[in-house]
This record gives sequence, C-alpha cells and structure tokens, in this order.
Amino acid sequence: MNLIFPLLCFATLHIVMCDRYAPNWGSLDARPLPDWYDEGKIGIFLHWGVFSVPAFSSEWFWWQWQGEHSSSVVNYMNQNYRPDFTYADFGPMFHAEFYNPAQWADIFQAAGANYLVLVSKHHEGFTNWPSSYSWNWNAGDIGPKRDLVGELADAIRQKTSIKFGLYHSMFEWFHPLFLQDQANGFTTQDFVRAKSLPELYELVNKYKPDIVWSDGEWMALDTYWNSTEFIAWLYNDSPVKDTVVVNDRWGNNTRCVHGGFWDCSDHYTPGTLVPHKWENCMTIDKNSWGYRANAQLSEIYTIQELLYQLVTTVSLGGNILFNVGPTSYGEIAPIYEERLRQIGSWLGVNGEAIYKTYVWSHQNDSVAQNVWYTARTNGSAITIYAILLAWPEVGNLTLGYPVASSATNVSLVGYPQKFTYTAITGGGIKVNIPPIPANKMPCDWAWVLRLEGLVNQKTKLDALAFAKKLKALNMKKDLPPIFRR
Repeated sequence: MNLIFPLLCFATLHIVMCDRYAPNWGSLDARPLPDWYDEGKIGIFLHWGVFSVPAFSSEWFWWQWQGEHSSSVVNYMNQNYRPDFTYADFGPMFHAEFYNPAQWADIFQAAGANYLVLVSKHHEGFTNWPSSYSWNWNAGDIGPKRDLVGELADAIRQKTSIKFGLYHSMFEWFHPLFLQDQANGFTTQDFVRAKSLPELYELVNKYKPDIVWSDGEWMALDTYWNSTEFIAWLYNDSPVKDTVVVNDRWGNNTRCVHGGFWDCSDHYTPGTLVPHKWENCMTIDKNSWGYRANAQLSEIYTIQELLYQLVTTVSLGGNILFNVGPTSYGEIAPIYEERLRQIGSWLGVNGEAIYKTYVWSHQNDSVAQNVWYTARTNGSAITIYAILLAWPEVGNLTLGYPVASSATNVSLVGYPQKFTYTAITGGGIKVNIPPIPANKMPCDWAWVLRLEGLVNQKTKLDALAFAKKLKALNMKKDLPPIFRR
C-alpha cells in the first residue's frame, strides 16, 4: 500500500512513538485508501437474510408489511399465511440447506470479482452469524443453525484471492432500544451501546473483514452512532487496521462527504469525475436487492446493460459492486449465476482495460458516443483503452480525442492483428475496422481497442494531480435520490 499521508513515527533508544488516527473526520479522512481497493474495480454484493424466505417485493418486506402497510405485501400475507403469522415465524423457515460456500466462491472467482461484501445483518436485525448480541434472532440459534458468515469467509480465503467484506446495518426497524432512542430524539444511545457497536466489534475481531460496508445510518447523525470512535479503532488497533476500507454511510451527515470511499446513494452514477474514490453499488434485479421468487426476466439487467454500467463506472474512476440475492435455500439462482459468469467471461478477455487502470484525460469520446476510455501504466509505457459498447456498423471508427504519433499502434484486445488508422488533422484518429469472422471475435459484447504511443497520453501521476485539483475546487454535487436498500 502506498502511503500518501504516512503516519509519523519517531524512535529514540527503545521508545517508539507513532501518531494515531484521531476519532474525527479530519484525521480519518487523511488515511490513504489501500491500493487493493482502487485496483480491484469489481465486487459482488450479497443480500441474504430472513427476507429471502417470503422472497416477495424486496428485502424491505417486513417494513413494507408492518411499517408502511403496503397493500401488495399485506394482500400477499393475507392470501398465503395464517392470520396470527408474525415476521419472526419466517426465521425457522430460513433453512439454507443447499448452501455450499465453496460453490459460491467458485462462481465469484469465475465472475472476475476482486472483493465480496456479504450482508451480515440487514434492517430486520437477523444476524447471519451466531451473534452474542442477537439472542434467538441469528443464524446459529434458528433457521440454518450455522455460521453463514464464517463459512463463506473461510471458503473465499481458502479457494480464492478475493477480499472478504461485510455489510452491517446500523439500525433495526423494530428494535425497542432503537425506537426508544428515536423517541428521545437520539439524545440517548442505548441501542448503539448495547447492540450496534458491540456487533461491529464482534464482526471485525471474529471475521477480520477487508471491507466494513455500513448502512442504515440515515436516521441520525454520526455522533449518535459513535462512528468516528469505531473507525479510529478500526484504523489504529483492529486486526485489519492496515488493509481495511470503509464506505461513507456512518451518519446522515456523512454520505458523499466522509469515508474511505463514497457510495453516496444506491446506483450512484455521477456522470462525471468525482473528487474522491467512489463506488456504484447496483443490483442485477432492477427492483430488489434480496431474492424475489416472482421476478420476471424483463426485470433482470441484460449482460449488455451490466457491461455498460461496468465500463462507464470504471472510466469515471469508480468501482462497481454487483448485487445478487441468494435464495433462502442457499442457492444463487441460475439467471444470476449466468450474469456473473458472463461478466467474468468478458473480463477474462478485456480485464487489462479494467483492473489496475486509472482515469484518462477524457472519459466519453466526443465523436463516438458509445466509446469510453481508461488508461494503464506498464513500466514507462502508457496504454489508453477505448472501450466500444457497440460494434461499428461501417468499416471504420472515428475517435475524437486520441492524438496519434509516428509510434502509435492500434489493436483489438484479444485479436492477433494490428489495425490500421489515419490521423485526423487537429486531433482524433480514424480506425479501419477489418472484416472479422464471428468465430474470431474475442468476445460477444463490448470490444476494446488498445491505443499505444499516443501524443496525449496521461500518466497516473497526472491523473492523481487532476483528482487533487478537483477536490480543491470543492465542487457542489447534485446527487440523485437515495434509493432505499
């Protein structure tokens, strides 16, 4: 990990004194983001819990049923369950009998993922590990009677090099201690001290996650959640202090402002460069993060739509976190496994244009609107990648931004022969696209041109300097609405 703002350490005789991160955002935000996160680009999100049993509407099922009284959810319960049925009755039905963590690990590796985020606890409060702070509402006591978190952590680490992360909801819809704190205007912290924070410490000490992905924070300020105290411990004293990364959901005043990387909102796609490392967390089911038994094919993103999200996100400097919802039986439905494997198949050919890349001076081409750029440094060589989301209908492609030199080479990633091109006066190139037999095409969707030896190359140091300039502008952000999850 490259430390841009290293901790200062002084050694005198046998005494070593080191500065520590203080429990305030000024100090915590100065911590450099570990390189592995920016370089990895691709993650997988897993929303799994008791909500996977009804498998209807969304992972917000309990709240929709008994919080906002959604007519469709109320009718579903009236038509399918006895009148005295409670949400807690779903707990013993969460069997996970087909849960095979090793098989999941194989799927995630085939998807080309470099990190994974598993929901340890959603807003329903059920913990997917045998929590010491969630009596009789955890996967060890009821339902699977297994440590779902621990088993997956072990499989991921034994079978892959994927980084293992955990999502944790700060609040719980119907927990009496939280409801009392809320009634007190969050001037008391009984829920935080008895439930939320102890769970976080337990998760980190027991499973040593590389990512702590916080959510469910929007009801109160970060001071209610004691967020900075926890993160300071995480960075200073936890077993993952040197490698862990965190997101920005630590209070209703922290999104898109504080944290190791920013999620800002679900499905966050800023459409422009952002002065901080960011992530697009999105779900392959367009309408839900949890598994829905009644999902229609038209409600599932196509591989072309997913690759559009992947390419545009990385071109703009973000990471992408693809969500799937496993079934209550512990399976990843075939349609979601297929999408993940399709992503991995594409990355198997074109990964050099995604992994360990950085933003170029231009992101979306000025002439070819379906072309997005990334850049990579290999030693002293700089390569620009032009990612085509649509194959040219004619035998050439005009790119508005690349400026060719006598040393410029153009090739199609995964294809052995170089392409010829014509430099355009004033900037831009016209690439000649040869007729390629279908069985010789390197992939079925989104093709990548490798551009080497351009005049207007941009090094990673240039990109970092540009990012710092953006940050200094303190530009205002028009954020999209926060999608519930």
